[in-house]
Amino acid sequence: MKKSIVIAIDGTSASGKSTNAKLVAQALGHVYVDTGAMYRTLAWHCLRHRIDVTDAKAVGTACRQWKTQLKCVADGFRQVRLLVDGYYPETEIRTAETSAAVPHVAAGPQVRAWMKRKQRECLRFGDLVMEGRDIGTNVFPETDFKFYLDAHLAERSRRRAADGVNENLAARDQRDSQRAAAPLMVALGAKVIDTSGLTAAQTSAAIIEEVRQRLARTGPD
Repeated sequence: MKKSIVIAIDGTSASGKSTNAKLVAQALGHVYVDTGAMYRTLAWHCLRHRIDVTDAKAVGTACRQWKTQLKCVADGFRQVRLLVDGYYPETEIRTAETSAAVPHVAAGPQVRAWMKRKQRECLRFGDLVMEGRDIGTNVFPETDFKFYLDAHLAERSRRRAADGVNENLAARDQRDSQRAAAPLMVALGAKVIDTSGLTAAQTSAAIIEEVRQRLARTGPD
């Protein structure tokens, strides 16, 4: 039985993870998994039920008790969604309120452990392109296909502003890299790509070429 391929794309905020992960998934015919959306969904769930997002114990309890389901959908390309009570809050998880809550809910060790189990379950959908902040270090450390995207702070801030988002990325970087549970770091063996002067097409092409070269050398199994 063929073992599923996992392409892990980690990196800092606004480094191009989502855009490039989608392009790579489309080009290779893999299933796209946005792990950030899963944390956003938990943040939305906590806000909806008036759970204090700064209370790690309360958030951890909520994470264990909510009724969720992983579903692979074909929306332009195949991607995994985390449904809550059968519903995917596609618009709600992108609000400013939810965005502000995400770093708090994502920091708890109980949440990271739950998310790791749920994200590894995505293997049942086949070959994956999974993007986040701890895929190559924590969720799928065994994969041979690890990438870490970064860009200059000024460039990342410009990208966020162009999307109409005002976020202190330096503070976010510090929180992500210093949290106790699954901190943001370059995974062992990861190919680091500075996207500052690259287009999404150039970045995704570099990832795809690297994946194809490694598969040619080692094979898919």
